[in-house]
Amino acid sequence: MDAFIQSLPKTETHLHVEGALPYELLRAWRPETYPENPYFHAPDFRYPSFPKFDEILLGHALPWFVSAERYHEAAKAIFAKHVEQNVRYVETSFHLPVTGFIGVPGPEIIAAIRAAVPEGLEVRIFAGMARTDYTGPMQAVIDDLGNWDGLAGVDLHGLESLPNEPWTAKVWARLRDEGKVTKAHAGEFGGADRVREAIEQLGATRIQHGVRAVEDPSVVALAAERGVTFDVCPLSNVKLRVVGSLNEHPLRALTAAGVRCTISTDDPLVFGNRLNDEYAALADEAGYTKTELARLAVNGWEVADVSAGVRADMIRQINTASR
Repeated sequence: MDAFIQSLPKTETHLHVEGALPYELLRAWRPETYPENPYFHAPDFRYPSFPKFDEILLGHALPWFVSAERYHEAAKAIFAKHVEQNVRYVETSFHLPVTGFIGVPGPEIIAAIRAAVPEGLEVRIFAGMARTDYTGPMQAVIDDLGNWDGLAGVDLHGLESLPNEPWTAKVWARLRDEGKVTKAHAGEFGGADRVREAIEQLGATRIQHGVRAVEDPSVVALAAERGVTFDVCPLSNVKLRVVGSLNEHPLRALTAAGVRCTISTDDPLVFGNRLNDEYAALADEAGYTKTELARLAVNGWEVADVSAGVRADMIRQINTASR
């Protein structure tokens, strides 16, 4: 099974660059601060709450991401791991440098990430923002995103307990008109109603997570009818207690109902996972067959921003590997 998973040309479509910082970079940088085996990488570790997860993530990421050069170094290591796993296409987001957070201008971050992309890997870069970011000086920054070279789109993330503010739907519609892809985190800690809101009010056809849509069959039907893709992160869902185990994960139910789902890692820095691990865990713990795993890999290419020729070639390679 491991050899089969490695042979699949894969995509990763839900990856936060700050949350993907390779832990070994921190370890090499400050070994006295970062132990060799952090407790939160243990297979049986579960985060007690989203705030605790956020605390650990930011506590490790923020000391590193202080310059464009650090983004470049991290991205180079991140993408090298993708190449090792036969990942050919990546969509990754960086957090907009809001006041008091990171402080590196967005266009510099984009340039640094783009310069780290190795041959043979296609990368699309998204600007991530919290639901409350359209305030003060950030309003002008967000209003200018349509003019940023190399920016594929935007992603709304953060606490789902916070409501979507009125600005979001207007900005998301404008950015789509300007050629950007609009994503939204929903259906992770919030219920199916947040997925419906992201689809109907924000117009998003790419939902990050989305798994709790399964709680309302009408929302699942809506997603399937509108061709919405859920970029699912199974091990993240387990580690954050969104689901009790992979055997209980609604991924199968969603795909059976016609919702296109892809597989990604979310934040490997704090989950200790690789993309191949996600596929292997689905096989080992949830009994996924090679045919099912191949279908998930194909789903990623169906939504990837690549030429029709590349898409057809990658799907052909997957189908050949799964025979």
